[in-house]
Amino acid sequence: MGNKRIILRYTGILLTGVLLGAGLTVEHAVHAQSAPPAGGENSLSALPLKGLRTFAEVYNIVKSDYVTPISGHKLIDDAIRGMVDNLDPHSQYLDARQYARLRVDTTGKFGGIGLEVTESHGFLRVVTPIAGTPAARHGLRPGDLIVRIDKTFIQGLSLRKAVHLLRGQPGSEVDLSIIRKGVDHPLRFVLHRQVIKVHSVSGLLLGRGYGYVRISEFQSDTGGGVTRTLRSLVAQNHGPLKGVILDLRDNPGGVLNAAVSVCDDFLNSGVVVSTRGRAQGADMVFRAHGPDLLHGAPMVVLVNGGSASAAEIVAGALQDNHRALIMGTRTFGKGSVQTIMPMANGGALRLTTARYFTPNGHSIQDLGITPNIVVHQAQLTVDHTKPFLRETNLPGHLNNTNPPKASQSVPPVPAGTRRLLDRDYQLREAFDLLQGIAAFHQFAG
Repeated sequence: MGNKRIILRYTGILLTGVLLGAGLTVEHAVHAQSAPPAGGENSLSALPLKGLRTFAEVYNIVKSDYVTPISGHKLIDDAIRGMVDNLDPHSQYLDARQYARLRVDTTGKFGGIGLEVTESHGFLRVVTPIAGTPAARHGLRPGDLIVRIDKTFIQGLSLRKAVHLLRGQPGSEVDLSIIRKGVDHPLRFVLHRQVIKVHSVSGLLLGRGYGYVRISEFQSDTGGGVTRTLRSLVAQNHGPLKGVILDLRDNPGGVLNAAVSVCDDFLNSGVVVSTRGRAQGADMVFRAHGPDLLHGAPMVVLVNGGSASAAEIVAGALQDNHRALIMGTRTFGKGSVQTIMPMANGGALRLTTARYFTPNGHSIQDLGITPNIVVHQAQLTVDHTKPFLRETNLPGHLNNTNPPKASQSVPPVPAGTRRLLDRDYQLREAFDLLQGIAAFHQFAG
């Protein structure tokens, strides 16, 4: 019972990355059950009274003599933020509005227009509109540059502020000015926000027997999403999968227990991650209980510099348990754990309370996960300049009177998969490796 309570308190967080569905992609938090117990260094008796007198003196001077009036509430809030912000990049004081928004983000539901965007030269560039959302229905396209939201020109705004302008109450209106390549004037789009549900898991069959699963971030239901996706791929394949590629590239992380749940789908047992810190209950070990839904079929996990926190936990767990080969480039390197502690004023304190360690006891803080096979993203150009002459081209060649049976031939790669592999060099390399491992197992078997 105690372990279950603590699990719900811990989560990692990252303050940079792709914005999903017009909401800043942070690693989401789950409610803390209670604030840390009083006593020891948390006790009022340990307060530095001399320092507090200095604080009160500065507060009174600023309140009375600053060139423009400023509220005491703002001064206190800013002082708290300064205290927490200077600890590390991931600790933060959240006011009531920010805390409410964080809780909404955890579910993957919010009022918006349905865009996946990223920062580009001070503006927001559309990565893709989410299918079935206002953005997709009104024809926004990948590559569109958002320069104005309602009456606000967004150049120079932080990502968080720009994204906040896109979000609002379902049914409310938002007016966008868009610059589109090939169009010599700004385009105007007026959209009505709706409840957007961001699905963090997607999947498809790359070919007969080979699955591809993409996790964009770790939300509260991501573990269940992976389970459903794997079962759907098995059903589409009409039988067990020969192998799976798990794509964690540009995944900024999320809820810790979601990462543990994902590992449960691929591991029958073993340590997933451990945490160590000073707070009571911070030292914990999370274990997988299975079952492995792939029954040991080979896996390749794709990562890059945008894979952080919970994504690194999954990659590290599968690597250290010898369950998957990690391919791509070194990950972000965020190895700390944050606890969300609700405050009496409706806000919350997000505080770094522990470091996490891979099953082999390694901290990835500042280092990241090193792939087993380093593959940088690149563009592949097929060389058609040297066509080979084949036996079938020779005049009078003998016909094959005993061709292999259909089951012995190499399964064709679907056209859609070919196009995907042509665009994504790392994925192509992972697919080639996966097929090679599966073939080796088949012949060694």
